[in-house]
Amino acid sequence: MSQLTRIRPFQYIHVLDNNTNTQRVEIGPQTFTIQDHEKIVKTPTTMIVVPPMHYARIQDPYIRKANSREPVTDKYGQAQVRHGDQEIRFSEEWSTPFFLYPGEKLVNQVTKLEIVGINEALRLKAERDFVDEKKQKRVAGDEWLFVGPGTYKPKVEETIVKKVEAYIIKKGCGIKVQANKAFVDKTGKSRAAGQTWIIREMGAYLLHVDESFVQEINPIKLKPTKAVQLRAVDNFTDSYGRERKAGEEWLITFDIAETHLLGIYEEKVKAVHITTLNARQYCMILNPIGKDGKNQYGIRKLVKGECSFFLQPGESLESGILDAYVLAADEGLLLKSNESFLDERVSEKPIERKPGDYWMVFGPCVYVPPVEVEVVERRKAIPLDKNEGIYVRSWSGVIRAQIGKTYILDYDEYLWEKELTQETETLIKSTKFSDDDTFSASDINMKPRDKTRVVSYRVPHNSAVQIYDYKANTSRVVCGPELVMLEPDEQFTVLSLSGRLPKRPNMIKTIAIRLGPDFMTDVIEVETGDHARLRLKMAYNWRFDIKENDYSRIFVVRDFVGDACKAIASLVRAAAAASAFDVFHKNSAEIITQAVFGEKDGRVQEEFEFVANGLVITNIDVQSVEPVDESTRESLMKSVQLAIKITAEKQERSAKHLAQTTEQKARGQIEKQKILNAKDAEKEIKSYTELQGLCKAIEQSGSAKADAQARVVAGEIKGNLEIKTAELNAKATTIKSESELADTTATQDVEVNYKAEKDKLELTKAEKLAQIESDKFKNLVKAIGPNTIKAIAKAGPQTQAKLLRGLGLKGYLMTDGNSPINLFNAAKGMVGQ
Repeated sequence: MSQLTRIRPFQYIHVLDNNTNTQRVEIGPQTFTIQDHEKIVKTPTTMIVVPPMHYARIQDPYIRKANSREPVTDKYGQAQVRHGDQEIRFSEEWSTPFFLYPGEKLVNQVTKLEIVGINEALRLKAERDFVDEKKQKRVAGDEWLFVGPGTYKPKVEETIVKKVEAYIIKKGCGIKVQANKAFVDKTGKSRAAGQTWIIREMGAYLLHVDESFVQEINPIKLKPTKAVQLRAVDNFTDSYGRERKAGEEWLITFDIAETHLLGIYEEKVKAVHITTLNARQYCMILNPIGKDGKNQYGIRKLVKGECSFFLQPGESLESGILDAYVLAADEGLLLKSNESFLDERVSEKPIERKPGDYWMVFGPCVYVPPVEVEVVERRKAIPLDKNEGIYVRSWSGVIRAQIGKTYILDYDEYLWEKELTQETETLIKSTKFSDDDTFSASDINMKPRDKTRVVSYRVPHNSAVQIYDYKANTSRVVCGPELVMLEPDEQFTVLSLSGRLPKRPNMIKTIAIRLGPDFMTDVIEVETGDHARLRLKMAYNWRFDIKENDYSRIFVVRDFVGDACKAIASLVRAAAAASAFDVFHKNSAEIITQAVFGEKDGRVQEEFEFVANGLVITNIDVQSVEPVDESTRESLMKSVQLAIKITAEKQERSAKHLAQTTEQKARGQIEKQKILNAKDAEKEIKSYTELQGLCKAIEQSGSAKADAQARVVAGEIKGNLEIKTAELNAKATTIKSESELADTTATQDVEVNYKAEKDKLELTKAEKLAQIESDKFKNLVKAIGPNTIKAIAKAGPQTQAKLLRGLGLKGYLMTDGNSPINLFNAAKGMVGQ
């Protein structure tokens, strides 16, 4: 049974003839009847439309006849196809919809043509051997570029590898490229595989198919104060035309180029900043560049300001930028020569300096040391008062004290440090002296002593200091108040005196001895004739008796305190042993004074002198006498306690009697005061009761009166409030009415003013329009002129007259007798035959 298939316009089907086993194409519009031996292989399919700027790729295209789109068929009428081949159909040739023959296939979809823009290209690859439209033979595997701008039409023989964009090279920039294989570049230069080079031309650059991009190179910007140091990695000639050896380093400065683009065989070492020296600066350049352009290793070059320069490769500053030595009038430099040279700073004749020479340069001046000179130190004049000094030692070994004059050391002199013992260092900080207290360095805020300064010591008033000169083997004594300044070989004599109670040796260290009068105390133990042991605390007044100013006698005895106390103690013990306890206890002062001072002509002497050092004891004070034995102390204590008890009982009885008398008087006074207080209390109670009653009456009457007054005030306030409310309501109504009236009046006034202004504006507008029309007509008439107007007026009648004359009519008028005739336009009403 036959079937019908409706094929719409621009649709087609493939029909299989089972008898011949061939396929044919049926296109619409039609209604196709399928025979029994036929079969629809491809259902109704829309034909392929290739819009402008598009293409379609067909797989296994049919074979066309020459100069025709008709297919080549076999003997059975089957369209033959190119199996395994492809065909690309463009809109120019296939502008009308077309169908696919049996065996043809559409690869993908209809594709838009690739538009290659400016600075763009397509990298193409040949899939098989062919000859392109430029008659150039392409071999399978070849690659080339299709450079824009343009529209690329694909071919079956080639494929697009990728889209390539041009590299934009800015001014001064570049790109590094590498050859993938040997070829000839755009400039006609042969390139070997693996070779790299730099493209420096400004603009867009498309890479050749055999070129690969390595990196973009930005220029190094140079400044007048900044340069760049480069190194050659291979032998080459740089962009400035100079030959460079591998490993060579050089500078590119702003004077050579404002920007520099690194070459293939160049590498940046570092940026070099300009070195600037002012008029008071200098520097030493190590390994400077010589005239041959090479570094002079081991050489030092002096550069003085004012100047600016770049350090060349291999050069370095020895100690950076140095300030020139600006010497004042009290300053100098100690210099040392490291090499032989002629010193031309000397005013008249240059001096030959040899290695190791020392000399001084004194200010005021500005000094820049040559390369052969080393500045050992900067010396400043040391200001010295008349009481100040320094120790100076020369190269010859002589040490002297420079005192009382500002002094600057010469080249062969240096400050010498005088060493003192720690004991002396501590003592010269203080003039404190006491025979009862110890002295230590922790008692004083010690500051480090400048050992190069002359040691000075202020001798206290009424004191003496002994100074020993070890070089001359002599000593001298200085009495205060006086300032002692030690020579280099002098030292203070340090004395060790006894101290504390009882006296113990080496407790006090001092360099100054007081001359007195002064006192010292001591505690000694004695034993009486009846074997009672006592402890005595005594104080001695003393002074030094100096005869003929022979102060050196004072220092003959090293510990005059200990020796004096021991001598006096022995005399006191002898006197105590010859006396009984009771006698010695009652008359200790007389016995001790007589024992120490001695008698002469039956009288006790007033002084006791030590002949060796002139120490004189002028008085002895027995401050206390205490028994040492316990039994003696108890007996003495009992007698003392009994006396104290008797005195205490007597004072107790007197105090008790006085207390009783005072107590009786106080009691009578208290009773009297109680009676008076009770009387006053009753009076106050009566007055309080009366006041209570009065207050209650006042309170009741006040409460009633206050209630009445409150009601009156409340009524008055209420009435006033109602009156006030009525007044306010009336006033509000009045205000509202007045405001409405004012509003209405203002609205009407505004409307009247608006209409008046509007009419005025319209009148003004009409006047101005009339004036404009008048001016227009006036100007028009003036522009046309009287003659022109006259000619225009005559033109109509003359034309009509000519018209009638041309028709051969004399002319006539037709009228109904009622309408007036306009003779000016009479020609218009004429009727011809």
